[in-house]
Amino acid sequence: MRTDNPGGERCDVLVAGAGPTGLAVALAAHDHGASVRVVDCRSRSPRPSRAFLVHPRTLEVLRPYGVTGALLDLGHLGPRMHVHLNGQSVSARLGDFRLADTAYPHFLLARQADVEAVLGRALGDRGVAVEWDTRVQGYEIDSTRNSVVTHCGAKKFESRYLVGCDGRSSTVRTAAGIDWRGGRYRYEVLLADVDVTDDVQVEDAHVFVGRRGLVFLLPLGERARWRLVATAPPLRSRALAGDMLPQTMLDDAGASCRVVDVAWSERVSVEHRLAARFRNGPVFLAGDAAHAYSPAGGQGMNAGLQDAANLGWKLAFATRGSLSDDSPLLRSYEQERRSVARRVLALTRLLHWVEAGRDPLSFFARGAVSSMGASLLPLALRQRRLEARAVRLLSQLRWNYRRSILSIDGGADAPGVASAGERLPDEHIRVEGGRCRLHELTAVPAVHVLLCRDAHWPTTPPVDDELVKVHRILGWSGTGVVIVRPDGYVGFRGADSHRAGAWLRMVGVGSASSSE
Repeated sequence: MRTDNPGGERCDVLVAGAGPTGLAVALAAHDHGASVRVVDCRSRSPRPSRAFLVHPRTLEVLRPYGVTGALLDLGHLGPRMHVHLNGQSVSARLGDFRLADTAYPHFLLARQADVEAVLGRALGDRGVAVEWDTRVQGYEIDSTRNSVVTHCGAKKFESRYLVGCDGRSSTVRTAAGIDWRGGRYRYEVLLADVDVTDDVQVEDAHVFVGRRGLVFLLPLGERARWRLVATAPPLRSRALAGDMLPQTMLDDAGASCRVVDVAWSERVSVEHRLAARFRNGPVFLAGDAAHAYSPAGGQGMNAGLQDAANLGWKLAFATRGSLSDDSPLLRSYEQERRSVARRVLALTRLLHWVEAGRDPLSFFARGAVSSMGASLLPLALRQRRLEARAVRLLSQLRWNYRRSILSIDGGADAPGVASAGERLPDEHIRVEGGRCRLHELTAVPAVHVLLCRDAHWPTTPPVDDELVKVHRILGWSGTGVVIVRPDGYVGFRGADSHRAGAWLRMVGVGSASSSE
């Protein structure tokens, strides 16, 4: 494991942007052996949260870095959601979904600011401090030193790789000459911290369904008890401005509660955009710098954190010296995550239309839901299999990298746990030390080699690599081998240990491990 040198100006990975994505990229790269630095143009003062939902898959990919427990402690785990339709209310819990293959079968309500605080503390514990008030102005590539020189005012940072996690107006993306394709929605999102009358349950979340759209009241206010989130109409008059708008939105959705104080409010433009590329040579994009979604479905922060889980370990492995910038390992990031981003973009555009569309058809659909939903929603909520499928889709549990250059599947006697490119499901297993769950075994930053009971694993020449962990699963019969990537996806599945060793060499961590 490499030791960071805060006093020096050169590092393996320089991350621009200390939001959730940037902090998670730095954490993943550091824990897989890279030296990292994080810069941000902001001061230390926190910004109001714009994201509030953490998905099951996100909790899984953050688990190896020891932060998931802290997130669960700070958030609202599986809160009760009250859906208000046409004067009636239907309740359901955002937890305990029928998902047997994950330790986190629930959504987590958590402020973006709390997610940033947890990730920032984890980096601080590792000796990596965010360098605030440091604005990236551009960069140049020094081919003689195989490095990127990033200009931040009078300061220059030299790194092997630069990662732009600096948001929708990314300076890194602009400097890299990468097109920002898409556009803006016609309507903005209203965020407000409010206090309301006491006729709503104070520890629960509320959704008010109206013909003009949905209004959310979440128990996550930062300057008042409630955070109100709604899609706001164009600002045509001062009557829709300032403190009057939250009450107007609640009235339009048929809410009976009254706003008694507006402690803070902000209108945020909403975009649907996708970067034409996710990298330019040694410069990479992640999070909002790479894609911008409607907030419908809570995809933005979660997609960025999963970008980070995908990219961080790859950059760290690439700095080990044997891989070129054109290696399959580095090429796979854009191939995998841009493909997912396209699908998430399509999903969020559909959800945005359902939630906030202003065309006659969406008005009619929401009107039908408002009039009939109180009787139909309880029936829908009892369809647990349908519910589980929807959760898998929203939380990216169903997304896969089967077509990735890193996904190699084949050979007789391959374990049936998952195909190459698919997320490794959690399940109860038996190992030499007893019984445990599979994700407990793999919740360590490393590549994990899972051997079936009779699998042969070569030990010559021995490779003592702390980033390769080998486990024999006594309950899996046969001679197959499964290699699990650090982000929890199956990279290799087969019965040929030599091909498995070739996969390890392809990602830069040697051919075999001498310990089981």
